[in-house]
Amino acid sequence: MGWITKETETAPCTVTISHRFEELSAHVRFDDGTTVNPGDTVQVQGPEIMAAFGELVEEQRTAVITRASKLEQLWTRATGDFEFMELCEFSFSEEVLS
Repeated sequence: MGWITKETETAPCTVTISHRFEELSAHVRFDDGTTVNPGDTVQVQGPEIMAAFGELVEEQRTAVITRASKLEQLWTRATGDFEFMELCEFSFSEEVLS
């Protein structure tokens, strides 16, 4: 992998969608142990998965992983903490704003 070139690969994955009272979530697990690194992007192939209320849906899919270049990996590692801190600035309260 070069400093500015990107590579693409595919991996089998399991997509789990939960639309239940106790949990609202979506997860992707790579079935072959593939890992993603900072700056990589993942796109799961196939139609949209819908789970009705109260359901947990699991489907086998293929994911296309676009690996970040070395330069993008370095940039993501260097600036990732700042982006995380932006998330920490949010707070939730019961107070109504006027």
